[in-house]
Amino acid sequence: MTEQYTPPKVWTWDKENGGTWGSLNRPIAGATHDKELPVGDHPFQLYSQGTPNGVKVTMLLEELLAAGHDAEYDAWLIRIGKGDQFGSGFVEINPNSKIPALMDRSGPEPVRVFESGAILMHLAEKFDAFQGPREKRAEMLSWLFWQMGSAPYLGGGFGHFYAYAPYPMEYPINRFAMETKRQLDVLDRHLAENRYMVGKDYTIADMAIWPWYGRTVHGESYNAGEFLDVKSYTNVLRWADEILERPAVQRGRLVNRTDEGMLPERHAASDFETGLVTKAE
Repeated sequence: MTEQYTPPKVWTWDKENGGTWGSLNRPIAGATHDKELPVGDHPFQLYSQGTPNGVKVTMLLEELLAAGHDAEYDAWLIRIGKGDQFGSGFVEINPNSKIPALMDRSGPEPVRVFESGAILMHLAEKFDAFQGPREKRAEMLSWLFWQMGSAPYLGGGFGHFYAYAPYPMEYPINRFAMETKRQLDVLDRHLAENRYMVGKDYTIADMAIWPWYGRTVHGESYNAGEFLDVKSYTNVLRWADEILERPAVQRGRLVNRTDEGMLPERHAASDFETGLVTKAE
């Protein structure tokens, strides 16, 4: 579209914006339908989908289990493309209607936790794990919050306009491609001198960043690997490859996904052998 757009004095919502997610977008919060959430037998009940934000949490839960912590969990699939996140039960856990959402039932009273960064911090603090040494805690938190603040430019900005918008638009694609590449350069320069985001210590900062930027340099995000010249970020690639080799990461990245070879729901470790999808839905 080349016509110049003049914003009205007061914006009103009178039609869908179009694009892949147009039918789900709306300018108000709250539930659209009544639906209770299932509850399993384990201390942690995760309601999610295997998007990058969802994978962060399943990576951590699988890492905690691999390290011997009592972090057994049920992972229930929330199909965001079908609007499950607007069900009344989900909205009670996360009024923002975004995945992932966690109910911690390990204590005397259930505790809700929403926002992926908050879930990572809650679990890491609960088990005193994957936080790095105390003297580097500020560094770890800085990179964790860097991811939380930066990823919307990659996903909601670049990813949306490159892959999901109704039609290609030069200005926003160029704007967000530039910012995505700047962020990748930030990571590449840092990882040139550090094995992980916090020196030699593997932490929740790595688990937060990898599903977004690791998948990007692996060419999995938005089919944009060539467009973004991801192979030029050699230090990010080295880091991403090393993390992908971890068995817990390989398990965590399968959960709450419905593609062939993935695991739509996870209720026991044996599900990785018996519950994988044999044919994509």
